[in-house]
Amino acid sequence: MFPLGTVLLPGEPLSLQIFEPRYVALVRDCLDGSREPEFGVVLIERGSEVGGGDVRTDVGVLAQITDVTELPGDRFRLRCLGTERLRVQQWLPDDPYPRAETSVWPDEPGADDTALLDDLRERATRLHDLTTRLALRSGIRHPPPSAPLDQLPTDPTTRSYTLAAALPISLTDRQSALTAPDPHTRLTHLSTALDDAIAMVEFRLQ
Repeated sequence: MFPLGTVLLPGEPLSLQIFEPRYVALVRDCLDGSREPEFGVVLIERGSEVGGGDVRTDVGVLAQITDVTELPGDRFRLRCLGTERLRVQQWLPDDPYPRAETSVWPDEPGADDTALLDDLRERATRLHDLTTRLALRSGIRHPPPSAPLDQLPTDPTTRSYTLAAALPISLTDRQSALTAPDPHTRLTHLSTALDDAIAMVEFRLQ
């Protein structure tokens, strides 16, 4: 297991620089050919990524190693891809690195999300317009581009995670999206997150 200060979502890429000895050991074990080159990623709720003593969430994502470069000084550069959502059943002793007993947690069937998807696009467009106004007022000549919400995947689960990865939401909101039981609930969480972001930007524009 690799606790991080970020939320990895299924389908999302992840790049890592590995230098801490316990995670160097984790990478070497992942690449020894006796198992799939993958590890679990969970969010650190409190604490830091280095040194241990952190408080971790119990829902994360399996990260598959897609490319690895060994660097001087017993370090690695990894490129990974989030695959399946997992739930931690039990944390084990961190020996020699964080370990846990986990199970894959697939989405449950959800209600039709067509109307929610349309509303979400409208909210995302409004948030981008407001953010652009705020950026221009602050002297930023090149505001950030809008989230790409066209040509989304047809599978509801994949589509909902794609949206969660693309939208400008907080770590807490990303974790809420990850722990949602189904795509419809996930889009509901995303809509609430966008409403909160819209309200915050509107307040700053007053």
